[in-house]
Amino acid sequence: MSTPVIDIRGVTKAFGEREVLKGIDLAVDEHEAVALIGASGSGKSTLLRCIDLLTEIDDGDILLDGEVTTDPSVDPVGVRRNLGFVFQSFNLFPHLNVVENVTLGVTRAHGIGKDEARESAIAILGRFGLEGREEERPRNLSGGQQQRVAIARAFATRPRAMLLDEVTSALDPELVGEVLAAVRDLKEEGVTMLIATHEMGFAREVADRVGFLHEGRLLEVGPSEQLLEGPREEATRKFLRRLLDARRV
Repeated sequence: MSTPVIDIRGVTKAFGEREVLKGIDLAVDEHEAVALIGASGSGKSTLLRCIDLLTEIDDGDILLDGEVTTDPSVDPVGVRRNLGFVFQSFNLFPHLNVVENVTLGVTRAHGIGKDEARESAIAILGRFGLEGREEERPRNLSGGQQQRVAIARAFATRPRAMLLDEVTSALDPELVGEVLAAVRDLKEEGVTMLIATHEMGFAREVADRVGFLHEGRLLEVGPSEQLLEGPREEATRKFLRRLLDARRV
């Protein structure tokens, strides 16, 4: 058996009296895309932040390529160099233009020369439909364009895995498609991804497997079509029915 890129073992996290993660076990293999679905507050975003060491876990372990990353002795900056995190709120630097946003992490964290980093960034931006926008400031871009810049920035470092946290939730509906297309391109390239999403059609199309988080527990994980069409757990069935009913309103 090959070593998973991301291996989550018995992870728990509480904020005060509220348990957000209750013993999560999940492994993500190389070139695999796994989508996490569940209601708001189910723990999806918290789990991604724990993997990126933005939030400290209470118990359990998280491994990256077989190495424990959640030990207090581990340098979080070194871990983050191998992970690309895309936030739902873009988090672009407003004082930098598009190409500078994409190259900043490559030059500072990975020691790539500015000219080489710029050339690579322009090529990546072109792949995501952002050619001609390299010198623009984020404020001059649409929300969909800003999110694609954020995806390009995370991808530019060639991370071992990408963590995508509800990357379409802050967008107007007409802008969602262009961001999902960028993620599809990553999938076709074989990028390892863990994706928190509320877009069930997208999860079905892009994810190899889907996991359902409910009240801090990963109730079931399975191939995307199987879980979305014939889930085992009643809580999963209720969640999917609610989504379907909401779309009909």
